[in-house]
Amino acid sequence: MMTPNAADAEEMLTRILDSAEMLLRRHGLQKLNVVDVARAMKMSHGNLYRHVPGKAALRAAVIRRWLHRISTETGFIAAKDAPADERLVEWLKTLAVIKQRKVTEDAELLAAAAQVVREEPDVLHEHNGLLRAQLAAILAAGWANGSLPGVQDAQATAIAVLNATARYHHPDMVVNGGPPALQMQGLEGVIALILAGLRHRPE
Repeated sequence: MMTPNAADAEEMLTRILDSAEMLLRRHGLQKLNVVDVARAMKMSHGNLYRHVPGKAALRAAVIRRWLHRISTETGFIAAKDAPADERLVEWLKTLAVIKQRKVTEDAELLAAAAQVVREEPDVLHEHNGLLRAQLAAILAAGWANGSLPGVQDAQATAIAVLNATARYHHPDMVVNGGPPALQMQGLEGVIALILAGLRHRPE
């Protein structure tokens, strides 16, 4: 159970990140710093430094939380009580839809994320690790219940599936990929090939 002090600290950090994200959307990443966030919150920057050690950490925390919203949404699908092959399809389509939405509706945060992960690659590695673990869990369940007998190694297969579908969830490719409906049509074709392979029982 979280202690009152820990709960207060978590609440304050949430408020700080909310303000930082608002400023980032309004003014861009280059103008996001501890002093401006403190000013927006009407608190001393010294007090804010108790929760965020500096500008780089502040930026990374904003983007880490933004990416976590994606893995949370896909995580609900991974944890569903539904057949693994159905969850696999829904998970891949949902990830693609989320990335399309980020490209069209959240361009400021997307641009900021691209810069932050270049400076702090661990932020992206953590995010990719969460997605890969979710997908691997779905694949492992499919192997266990016989719906995806072609899964030989859940982790390796998860990486292969993500690589095969990168065209539909990598932001740089999504932004230049044409109309969303056309992209989803292409993804459905790739998913059909993936399912055909994973549903085939090895000799």
